Amino acid sequence: MRAQRPPPARHCRRAEPLLRTSQALRATITAFLSLACVVAPVYAQPQAPSHMSPAEFWMSGAAVQGGLIIGRAPKGTRSLFFNDAALELSSDGYFLIGFDRDASIEASLVSMLADGSKIERNIAVAPGNWRIENVAANITGGAKSSAEFQARRSAELAQIEAARAQRNDAKGWRQTFIRPLSGRISGLFGAQRIYNGTPGSYHNGMDIAAPQGRDFVAPADGVVTLAANDAFTLEGHLLMIDHGMGLNSAFLHASELLVKAGDHVRQGQVIGRVGATGRATGPHLHWGMKWNSARIDPKLLLPSE
Repeated sequence: MRAQRPPPARHCRRAEPLLRTSQALRATITAFLSLACVVAPVYAQPQAPSHMSPAEFWMSGAAVQGGLIIGRAPKGTRSLFFNDAALELSSDGYFLIGFDRDASIEASLVSMLADGSKIERNIAVAPGNWRIENVAANITGGAKSSAEFQARRSAELAQIEAARAQRNDAKGWRQTFIRPLSGRISGLFGAQRIYNGTPGSYHNGMDIAAPQGRDFVAPADGVVTLAANDAFTLEGHLLMIDHGMGLNSAFLHASELLVKAGDHVRQGQVIGRVGATGRATGPHLHWGMKWNSARIDPKLLLPSE
C-alpha cells in the first residue's frame, strides 16, 4: 500500500482563519504574527579580558574626539573621576566616557580606593577629521522668519534639555549598537555646516538617506524621554531615547513617531518612520548621540562601520 505523504509542517497555524478575514484585517494579523515570531539577537558589551589584573583600568578601545569607550575601574574603587568630574559606575564596576567633537587631546581618570589610595590613568585623545558641508536649507528650518524661530526655539530647547536630564535604569549602553535603518550615509558627524551661504554649527550626528515613510528601529534598548508630535523648528518630529549611564540617542526629521514618552523600547523595535520635517532638504534620518554633555559620533558605535 502506498504511504501517504505527510502534510507540510506549519510553524504558525494561521492560513485558515486568514482566509475568512477582510484584506485589511488579514494584513494586520500577518504583520503582527510576523513580528511575534522574530527573536532579536542578544548583544553583549565588551568585557575586560580575564588575564588583566583587576587592580588596573581597562578600556574597550582608543579614545578619539567624537568617540565613546566602555571601561572597567580597578577593583575596590569607591569613586571615580574623569577630568575631576564624578563618573557613574555600574554595580559590576563598568563606566562610560564620551569624548566631545571638540574634546581636549588630554584627559585623566582617577580611581579612589576603599583604603584611601588612588590609581591614576592619563588618556591621550586622538583628534577627529572634520570636513565642510554645504547644505541648501534655511538656517531657521521650519520657522518662516528669524523672529518666529527665536519665539519658538527656547521652549523646544527646554524640552530637549529636560529629556536629556532624565535618568532611567536602562541597559542599552551594555549592548553593541545596530543601525536604526539601512541606507547611504549622507551626512557625517563633526562636519562644519554652511546653510545657503550662512555658517552654522557643526553637524552633530549621522544622516542616513532613505525613502519617505521607511521604518527605523531602536539601535539599543532604552526609555523614550521625548516624542515631539508637534514638529520642532530644526529637528521636526524628534524622538529621544535614554540608553542608561548618561548615554542617549536623538532621531530627527521623522514623518511619524510610533512610540511615546515613557515607553520602554527594545533593540530592533520599530519606533518611527523617515521624513523630512524640520530643517531638512529631503527625507532622511538624522541620528545624534550624547554622553552627558559630550556629543559623540553614532558611527563609531557600530561594529561594521
